[in-house]
Parts: sequence; structure tokens; C-alpha cells
Amino acid sequence: MSMFTFNIDTHSGVHIYTQIYQYIRHEIESGSLACHSKLPSTRGLAAHLQVSRNTVDMAYGQLMDEGYIEAMPKRGYFVCDIENLMPPIAAGAKTSDYKPEKKIPGSSPYVFSPYGVDLENFPFNTWRKIAKDILYNGQNTELFQAGPSCGDQDFREAIAGYLHQSRGVICSPDQIIVGAGADYLLILLSQLLDSDSIYAIEDPSYLQAYKTLTNLGKKTCPVPLDKNGMSIDSLRQSGADIAYVTPSHQFPLGIIMPIKRRLELLRWAYESERRYIIEDDYDSEFRYKGKPVPSLQGIDRHGRVIYAGTFSKAIAPSIRISYLVLPPGLLEKYRQRLSYLANTVARTEQKQMTEFIVRGYFERHLNRMRNIYKSKRDYILQQLAPYAGHIAVSGENSGLHMLLTFRDGRNAQDILLTAQKANIRLFDLSSYYIRPEHCTLPHTVILGYGALSESRLKTQLPLLCSALFGSRIA
Repeated sequence: MSMFTFNIDTHSGVHIYTQIYQYIRHEIESGSLACHSKLPSTRGLAAHLQVSRNTVDMAYGQLMDEGYIEAMPKRGYFVCDIENLMPPIAAGAKTSDYKPEKKIPGSSPYVFSPYGVDLENFPFNTWRKIAKDILYNGQNTELFQAGPSCGDQDFREAIAGYLHQSRGVICSPDQIIVGAGADYLLILLSQLLDSDSIYAIEDPSYLQAYKTLTNLGKKTCPVPLDKNGMSIDSLRQSGADIAYVTPSHQFPLGIIMPIKRRLELLRWAYESERRYIIEDDYDSEFRYKGKPVPSLQGIDRHGRVIYAGTFSKAIAPSIRISYLVLPPGLLEKYRQRLSYLANTVARTEQKQMTEFIVRGYFERHLNRMRNIYKSKRDYILQQLAPYAGHIAVSGENSGLHMLLTFRDGRNAQDILLTAQKANIRLFDLSSYYIRPEHCTLPHTVILGYGALSESRLKTQLPLLCSALFGSRIA
């Protein structure tokens, strides 16, 4: 592991975190950073580049959300294995020739990632103002002292209010546990559940949760999905005690679990004291058709649902602030077993997020981003409409990605290679399956649009359509 050497251009108009993100991404895609290479720590790189640690956190967060790097607990950040997915670098191109935002033939592709978010519209001025108010307020010196293990009271009150209003979650602030990232909280949660529990994981799924549980030595069981979400019959046959689900917007299929299936899932949980449901509500804020779907936790009457949420999708990947809403039985176990742990989110960051919520900035930001994402989604659907005879679009009414299923028999790998020749990277749906035999959509790719600016989207999408469909019109 060595520090990166490149010059930050403070006069380019490109945010510093974007320059860092683009440089590291280029290093990975060019092969200069081999897969499994360890990256510098955020603290070390921030000191080396003489920038704030939050700036590096934001760059690393975007790289993680796009799948270029991964964080391993207590080990650091490592490059993911994507070598076989990258197009060759043009002859004579050098890493040292890299400059932010400049595109050269054969260099970094445009990535339609299902993970990224729109950082060009991040409210930097508001965020900076709140941080300044906190740091220059002489009455906030207590923020530099150790705080409650579960998170500061005012922050948990703000979260509880937001969840009740927007998601129908029924909880008190005391039930909320704040932590740095969903992975950390899943590790913490595994210590509260029975050590021999079997975890049912949606297949396909968000693989980070599956990898985390597997690395912890937990027994997992991939459960196939039907049109309504996790199959209850398959769940019963799995022998699982814990069901990990994304009912409001299943990742990556985009399924919205109907009320009948939710009640069936709750009935399954009520059959044994050992059973719990982990409801991962990772991007429920972004729904473009109909009313928001209430949380599963909100209709649970016997304390069997553990609600998990995060601010990473709603604001920025570097906002590594996540939270759990524990049912009363698990809350008591937390107080007995884990209340000695120090909280992993800095109190200054908790305060900043609290002020962002209570001053109304968070709600305004969500409303603005919902409109921006809807505009991108509508543009994509408009551009794809002429090819309706060749593809089926699904999962487009929520979240930051949609699925394209090709009717002409081309498999996903052929489609990805075709896009790659146009310097565009798509994602294969089949790569999100734990068990390949569960995949019933081999002709489907994922088209993510969250991280692409509207100008880039309007430049790249016509090129993608031309590459994939040529002159074919429905």
C-alpha cells in the first residue's frame, strides 16, 4: 500500500472529492491498482493530500457504492475484482496523463451504476453552514466528549420523528441505535440474535449483507423470490430463524412487497420466539408513482421486526450514518450486553445531521432530489420507448435503477460487451444471485442512473441505445 501522487486542481471548478474519486477510479480501471490492493486509510490519505477527512470519506463512499472498492471490518479498504469487466486502455495511455473530467478513447467508461447517487446536487453550502454553526458555537464543547453508545438523544429524537412521519415507523427514540454504516450495525445486531440462528437472504440480493453475515460465520440460506418478494414456502423450507428482506423496494429486482405477503411474513415470524425480520429500508425515499409504501415495522404488533435505515442513499455515500430500530425484547438485550460499546459516529456529525433534519433542510433536499431522479427516469423511459418491442422495462417506479430484459435472446454478458465497446458500463443482474440456479432472468441487465448528471445522461443514453439496438425500432 502506498499513497497516491496526483495534483489537486483547486481552480478547475471540480469538487476535490470528485477529483480524488475520479483519480482512484481511473487507477483501478487502468490496472494500476490491482484487484485486492489495499488503499490508504481515509485519515492517512487526507493528511497526505492536505484535505479534510470528510472529503476523502465522500470519495471512498462513492467508490464503494459503485462497486470499485469494498470496506473490510478492522482491515481497511480494498480494490474489488473487476479486471475482466474493463475495456483495454488505449495504447500509450498513462496513468500520469490523468486529468479530472477529461475523456479519452479507451479510458474510464461511463458507469450506469445501481449504487451511485447524484452528488452534483449535494447541498454543500447548507452542509458547510451547519458545520460552521456547530464548530464555532462555544456552547457545543460537549460534542467533543464521549456520548451515549446508542447515539445522542436529540439525534435519535429527530430520526424517530422523521421515520414516523415519512415511513409510518412506530418507535420511541430509546429504540434507535445509531452506528457508522449498515455493515457495522449488522455485525452488532448479530450479537443480539441467537448465535445459532439461520439467516434467510433474498436471492438475488444486496450482497454486502450476505458477505458480512458469512464472514461472521453465520449460517445463511438464499431464498428465491416470486413476483411478491421472498417466497414464504421456500422460507419455511429453509429452516431459517431470521429473514433479511427489502420489502419497500427489493434490491435489485425492484419488487414492492404487497400487504398480503407482508402479513404472511409477519405470521411466519410470530410462530416462534426465535424468529425476527430485518427490514432493510435502504432507499424508500425515492418513489415516483403512487404514495410511499408504509414500513413493515409499522404493522408489526408483536415486536418481531428490526428496522434498518441509512442516510447514505438519501444524502451522500460518505454520510456513513445508519440506524436500527430495535423491538423491545432486543433493546433490553442491547442494554445488557452491548451498551458498553462506544458509538462509532462522531458527535459533531450526529449534531450536523440533527440540525439538517430539524431545520427542514433534509425534507427539502429529498423533495428536490426526488424531482431530479424522476426527471432522469422519465428521460430514460422516453428514450427507450421506441425499442419496446425488443426490451421489457421493470422496477422503474422506485429507487435509482431499472431492469432491462432483452427479448431477442441475447444474454447479459453479450449485452455488457456491446455496451463496453461504446465505453459504457452496465451491470449483469445474474451477478447478484447467490445461487445461480435461482436466476430466471439471464437476459437482464441493470441500468442505474443516480450518479449520472442529466447532461451526461443525455449524452450517453443515445449512444447506448445506438450500440444496443442499432436502427431497430419497435
